[in-house]
Amino acid sequence: MFKHTKSVTTLPLLAGLLFFLLLALAASPPLHAAEDENIALLDRSAKAFASVVKQAAPAVVHVRVEKSVKGSGHEFDLFNDPFFERFFGPQFKHPRQDEQREFKQRGAGSGFIISKDGLILTNNHVVGEADTITVRLADEREFKAKVIGTDPQSDVALIKIEADHLPVLPLGDSDRLEVGEWVIAIGSPFELNQTVTVGVVSAKGRNRIGINDYENFIQTDAAINPGNSGGPLLNIHGEAVGMNTAIFSRSGGYMGIGFAIPINMTKAIQEQLLKQGKVTRGWLGVVIQDVDEELAKSFGLDKAKGALISEVAEKSPAAESGLQKGDVIIELNGIEVTDVSTLRNNVALIAPGSKVDAVVIRDGKKKTIRITIGEQPAEMAKAGVNGDESLQSMGLTLQDLTEELAGQFGYRPDQGVLIAEVEEGSPAALAGLKPGQLIEEVNRHRVRNIKDLRKALEGVKPEAKVLLLVRAGEYSQYIVLAPAK
Repeated sequence: MFKHTKSVTTLPLLAGLLFFLLLALAASPPLHAAEDENIALLDRSAKAFASVVKQAAPAVVHVRVEKSVKGSGHEFDLFNDPFFERFFGPQFKHPRQDEQREFKQRGAGSGFIISKDGLILTNNHVVGEADTITVRLADEREFKAKVIGTDPQSDVALIKIEADHLPVLPLGDSDRLEVGEWVIAIGSPFELNQTVTVGVVSAKGRNRIGINDYENFIQTDAAINPGNSGGPLLNIHGEAVGMNTAIFSRSGGYMGIGFAIPINMTKAIQEQLLKQGKVTRGWLGVVIQDVDEELAKSFGLDKAKGALISEVAEKSPAAESGLQKGDVIIELNGIEVTDVSTLRNNVALIAPGSKVDAVVIRDGKKKTIRITIGEQPAEMAKAGVNGDESLQSMGLTLQDLTEELAGQFGYRPDQGVLIAEVEEGSPAALAGLKPGQLIEEVNRHRVRNIKDLRKALEGVKPEAKVLLLVRAGEYSQYIVLAPAK
């Protein structure tokens, strides 16, 4: 009886377990089915990338440039300059160095079509110094191009070919781009036309790279090589979100770090180039510096962000609006100001005459100030800002002292070389150097401009210390700069 009872109660339990086991097996696909599903997903992803490229590639062009020069060769070797070699492959054979004659320099880059009637965006360093520009389309047709306008400070150029009904690359919104998103680069590395590489956005807002005056680069690991310059960086929707511009490389080739100009910056510059053939930038008239932790505490800030005003030029837009030395700008025109580069880039893209609101911290309290943006003086656009690589590597950005700048800072014209920026944490910053100071001597040699400075540093080894005579207002002092170890 006991056996019988046990037998009767066990059968339903076994039946139930069997039922749930069958359900589980039915719900789980066989192993080969799961593998097929994964392969199908990869196949769809591959086809998605291929679809984007198929739509975008016809609007990507190869740009070939040529320049005629006279001389022995090396002194005119523009396209073999290390700056240009970072972007596109030079194609030039030197004549004998003691032989004066005319010869051709050639280079190549990329570009992308933005209008059906032939407007093309590319880099200034690709076409800015060229005598002739030849554009080859994806269908192998070739056209001579003319320059509509160039902007060396941002490295953007707008050129045009005479053609109709051309394929156009749509422009996206680089502000919406996020780190980690897939991106696609198309261009002509080493003149291999229509080369496609894929990667992700590695970082945004990269600045102080030392390539352009105005930098807000998108960093990507999509392979970019010499010849990609001026080509588009695409999102997965086939929109251009950047213009490929430079690479970081110790070998001259791809090392996993490439930089692209955000398309929103490019669009703003392109519109000005199209309308007036040049770029007119906004101007505040202040000397600014980044805010570190100690400065943040001193100026009553919650965090180390913003741009601290260390000098205000007389009769400048900043002075007339009421901005003061010691103000920390934390917001301009509704955009958060995180550092010096953010403020410089934003001000530069605002049309002169525009009225904007700046939020500043003054004496520990927030204050909103209405500013009428001025026009950047022409001398500032033309002045060189990278005096010498050895001083730049120690954190200094330098600028020739124009008459206007001399008047603003209380110096005499040709009195020395102006310190425009000092990189936070650099040897220059640790030595106490600040924007607005003036370098009057380098290694006991009098310097009145960047040309003199470079001459004074000829033959100085990169690891060597540099003796500077630096003036701040009425006083000057000697400072020894040593490279970071």
